[in-house]
Amino acid sequence: MASITLHNLAVTLGEPLFSNLNFSLGAGDRVGIVAANGRGKSTLLNCIAGRLEPTAGDVTRARGLTIGYVEQNVAPALAGMSFHAAVGAALTGDQADSEGWRVDVMLDSFDVPEALRQRPLAQLSGGWQRLALVARAAVTEPDVLLLDEPTNHLDLFKIALLENWLNGLPRDTAVLVASHDRAFLEETTNRTLFLRAEQSQQFQLAYNRATAALDTIDASEQQRYEKDLKTAQQLRRQAAKLNNLGVNSGSDLLTVKTRQLKQRAERIEDAAGPGHRERSAGAIRLASSGSQAKIRVTLDDAAVTTPDGTLLFKTGKLWIRQGDRIVLLGPNGAGKTRLMEMIRRAVETPADGTAAVRATPSLKLGYSDQALAHLPDGDTPMATLTRLFALGEPKARSLLAGAGIRVDMQGRPTGRLSGGQKARLAMLVLNLTAPNFHLLDEPTNHLDIEGQEALEGELLAEEASCLLVSHDRSFVRAVGNRFWQIVRKRLVEVDDPEAFFTAARLPG
Repeated sequence: MASITLHNLAVTLGEPLFSNLNFSLGAGDRVGIVAANGRGKSTLLNCIAGRLEPTAGDVTRARGLTIGYVEQNVAPALAGMSFHAAVGAALTGDQADSEGWRVDVMLDSFDVPEALRQRPLAQLSGGWQRLALVARAAVTEPDVLLLDEPTNHLDLFKIALLENWLNGLPRDTAVLVASHDRAFLEETTNRTLFLRAEQSQQFQLAYNRATAALDTIDASEQQRYEKDLKTAQQLRRQAAKLNNLGVNSGSDLLTVKTRQLKQRAERIEDAAGPGHRERSAGAIRLASSGSQAKIRVTLDDAAVTTPDGTLLFKTGKLWIRQGDRIVLLGPNGAGKTRLMEMIRRAVETPADGTAAVRATPSLKLGYSDQALAHLPDGDTPMATLTRLFALGEPKARSLLAGAGIRVDMQGRPTGRLSGGQKARLAMLVLNLTAPNFHLLDEPTNHLDIEGQEALEGELLAEEASCLLVSHDRSFVRAVGNRFWQIVRKRLVEVDDPEAFFTAARLPG
């Protein structure tokens, strides 16, 4: 029996996000919602939760149904609360009095350290904040759980913990997940809804098989469209010939036939529609200034330490060569970002480098950190481009629009951009820098699936040399051709990332 039913649901916010959406969510369903940034995923979840009225259509919820909603960001009212108090605040007064134990059970299930439980959410990492929001929604044991980008800011071990927890929920709990994490969707869902402005598509399949089925449908629709256009063109050519004959002979019958053929052609053209093409959120391109050096970076048993000098690991003797796309594997806090910073300093200021970390002088660095700190929130996208590059305003506006940043957003503070828009601005800056060596720390954070696949394609097409850190398993598998893993305070090369991914999923 359906717990939630959508009937001809539509939302228009400036432009149609989705329309005529008919969908049912039953007990035990695990559904992934897929769409590009800004295409209605969060809006749909808000409609289902009763927080937003749709433009048209209805949302029917079963009597007595309880819904837990995990938003993307911590509400200001929660920021000052401790982890424990924020989760406990989700309980009703009676529950808090008699069932307060639920909070500790929930925090135990997410392996929340005791030291963090009394710390305000505002002082926690983005990953722990995300798990706090999940715990708040889950502690009431809802019938339906709505998750909006639940893996944002989570490292691989927390993603695995969340996957295991979701897959261990009671069988009758329904889950609806909006996410750009392809591997997460594949592991946690058994149905997929591709949200589209005109005609959404849904499949009783997990993400990978659903995507293949969707591609087949889109290709078939495109072939049908091209065939219809060809038929219409043939009818118009026949009509033109009959028209000439009719004019020469004065035949009324030929004139009628000509009109009928034209009308048939018009009906076919009016009914024909092209196969779906995702409205791009903005192009992602990478350019390279080139370098003839075969060895880009040399690590000669460099010691990676904390700011107070505590040793995290030593690199041994390793090289980054032309065409290497090296993925750095290790848990949070192991020192991955510290190594990236050491290499960054060696490339940008060779004189300040150490003998243990050496970069070839011809390197031009492209750097993107996971917090996008090189894009100050107070700056505007327009100011960023004109400050960093010799660009006139018309060219800068055109480039920003091509990256998916509308004209009305180009003069606003960067801090007001969505996560996806800011990520695409970072990729645009990277492209204009035209580096021949990339350091990429969580480059797919906030990028939608279209953007992730575009970045993958660019890195492969450009045969880019890069060292990257990512918790996106699909991205790592697609891009990496070498893998370095931090193991017992040593950096060692491994054949592939699969053993590391498997270990992240194991309890304890």
